[in-house]
Amino acid sequence: MLAYVMRRLLHGCLVVLGVLLFLFLLFFTLTDPDDIARRALGEKAVPAVIAQWKTNHGYDRPLWPWRGGRESMLVEHYRRMLTFDFGRSDSDDAPIVERLRRGVGPSLALTVPMFVIGLLLSIVLALFVAFFRETYIDRMGVLLAVLAMSLSVLLYIIGAQYVIGKLLRWFPISGFDPDPRVAWRFLALPVLVGVAAALGGDVRFYRTVFVEETGRDYVRTARAKGCAEGRIMWVHVLRNAMIPILTHVVLAVPFLFTGSLLLESFFGIPGLGSLTVDAINGNDFSTLRTMVYLGSLLFVGGQILTDISYALVDPRVRLS
Repeated sequence: MLAYVMRRLLHGCLVVLGVLLFLFLLFFTLTDPDDIARRALGEKAVPAVIAQWKTNHGYDRPLWPWRGGRESMLVEHYRRMLTFDFGRSDSDDAPIVERLRRGVGPSLALTVPMFVIGLLLSIVLALFVAFFRETYIDRMGVLLAVLAMSLSVLLYIIGAQYVIGKLLRWFPISGFDPDPRVAWRFLALPVLVGVAAALGGDVRFYRTVFVEETGRDYVRTARAKGCAEGRIMWVHVLRNAMIPILTHVVLAVPFLFTGSLLLESFFGIPGLGSLTVDAINGNDFSTLRTMVYLGSLLFVGGQILTDISYALVDPRVRLS
């Protein structure tokens, strides 16, 4: 297993280096340091101020190593990312590490309950629908799941804010308070929206996995031995369907740290999702490349954890 993990880590490093290169090429193909400086300083900034800002942020250097050697922007870009020296924001000079530290808490407070509730609810509903497969309950469940998938997440957000937040006044429409005694009131509505928006797709996916498992030989053997249908679904089918469930779950877990772009923006939650959206809107290259870099690291880590988890839940899988 150690050799397999080392190979996957090597492949992951190559992927991350490629992502950093693609990000650098994409960003400086679409814009240039003068545009970044004007976004930060304002359109009326004089050339001398823009030049000083570029010097302070290292944007006055040559782009490529064959012109600037170790002082080039590309080498500096790799050095900062690989040493986790993220520097300061292009928009307001705030330390990016400090922004990450402040944002990860609100993001996890939103994404962890949303993920856990959504996972448990979707598996239970999918098992229930698969238990009544080929009946009107199954057909109605699939129809509702497809309808839920067809609706835009923006419709969920706007509808929940209007009905639950404005008309019923159950929860605040937006905002966030880090005090644990009141934070749940600000998080309840976005968690509800996040669970509802993802429920249709998850139920349909897990229902397909469970129905496929019910046609296996071990299920027929269990029925021939007189095992109850409920026990077959909850014990045998659920356990043997763990690999596709793990693929879905383990890949999602690392991205809980990066937050939710839409939900945090619409509900005013100061997490890492809002930080990413603000970086995109503000042309903040330093913050944006940090978030993309962290996302690629989390993705590679999630892929490796997924492969290792296969061997842990299924003894037929060998990591060699």
